[in-house]
Amino acid sequence: MSHPCYWHDSLPTPPVRYPTLSRDHDADVAIVGAGFTGLWSAYYLNQLVPSLKIVVLEAERLGFGASGRNGGWLVGSMAGLDRYIDHWPEHQRRGVCDLLCHNVDDIGSVLAREGIDADYHKGGAVYVAARYKAQERVQREYLEHLHHIGFREADCKWLSPEAMDRIARFRDQRGGILQRQVATFHPMKLLQGLAARLAERGVEIVERSPVEAIEPGVVRTATGRVRARHIIAATEGYTRHLGLKRRILPIESMLIATEPLDEAQWGEIGLNARHAFGDASRLVTYGQRSRDDRLIFGAQGYYHFGGPPRQSFEITDRHMKMRQGLLKALFPGLGDVRVTHGWGGTLGLSRHFRPHVIRDAATGIATAGGYAGEGAAMAHIMGQTLAELITEQGSKRTAMPWVHANARHEDILKRWEMEPFRWLSAQVVAASYGLEESLMQHDLNVPGLSPALNAVNNAVSRMVE
Repeated sequence: MSHPCYWHDSLPTPPVRYPTLSRDHDADVAIVGAGFTGLWSAYYLNQLVPSLKIVVLEAERLGFGASGRNGGWLVGSMAGLDRYIDHWPEHQRRGVCDLLCHNVDDIGSVLAREGIDADYHKGGAVYVAARYKAQERVQREYLEHLHHIGFREADCKWLSPEAMDRIARFRDQRGGILQRQVATFHPMKLLQGLAARLAERGVEIVERSPVEAIEPGVVRTATGRVRARHIIAATEGYTRHLGLKRRILPIESMLIATEPLDEAQWGEIGLNARHAFGDASRLVTYGQRSRDDRLIFGAQGYYHFGGPPRQSFEITDRHMKMRQGLLKALFPGLGDVRVTHGWGGTLGLSRHFRPHVIRDAATGIATAGGYAGEGAAMAHIMGQTLAELITEQGSKRTAMPWVHANARHEDILKRWEMEPFRWLSAQVVAASYGLEESLMQHDLNVPGLSPALNAVNNAVSRMVE
């Protein structure tokens, strides 16, 4: 293993390296962050107005942040969607859900059109009720919630245990949800391919050029400035030095990848159609079968005091073994398979768990983020939206409720509480979720437990604000 992150280690050729910023530049658009949001913004700006001069600045290397470390899912939904549209009429809710579902297909279409082989595979995802009985109730309630928001039966439906068994052989499964609008992909192949197309079309990408300040009309680094009328801050969970430290909360998530499994092992597991998978757990599990027949599996991480975004890729043996144990709990037929990679990254949470696009027309500064772990797909639609706002080309995307076309980020993004209260509240929430998980595992059904714990968590959040 030359790199702890499988996505970086499995690139077919060495990654292209881009130069550092060595002088002052003048541009039409400066983009801070060469992840999914930054590169998709640059792509659609170039598509809409090819004459625009665009500079993308990356503090480290392409894919260093969350975009190069995630689970490789493209999900046709959005975290916190109900907070935006729950009160809307049904036909409007359906329209928003259709837009999000089609987004997964749109990404696949762009990759095909641009000739980017990013292992894109639209196999859908199954959220199985396994490991303990209470998961069936949790999953059925979640499916009702999805249908209430506006997702159609064709998008997500209940699978019987028999139907689930034809997809994968999970332990003691009781059925679960099939969500069709989910694809898996190779994040680093997408980033490398997209960056190559942008460079071919005149978009300038610079690496190893950490931004020290963003001001109206200028982005400053230690080695040069980029003067631009339009600026996009596309750093999501890595925003602590750019004026958003207390407005985007960095949370870690960690993953492992196994060695390639042989035919006999896959015969015990299933996943022949390469469905993505997870279970109804507060641990937020997610996995997929890669193109080269590995199991890639992750679970939620932690909030560290002060909220430093994760810089290193490596995770500890304890964290790797915990995820390996969860994986074997789902697939008892897996056996003692070897784990070859283990890595972690940082995702971003806004104060009210609402992804957002914000553009201040007065300063020309825009941002997008708060994806809460579903940014691989949302970054595409948000990047397209940012490009449309900057070029003043309205669309159904720019009319979405998470788009703030003329606002300051400090007016939209509420601050998280100060330390140590932020860390303490995170511990209370984690402990309450751990209690609920433990009771469910022991089949102790406490009526009203989940609403009560959610009420406690909300009260803690309000108290420490």
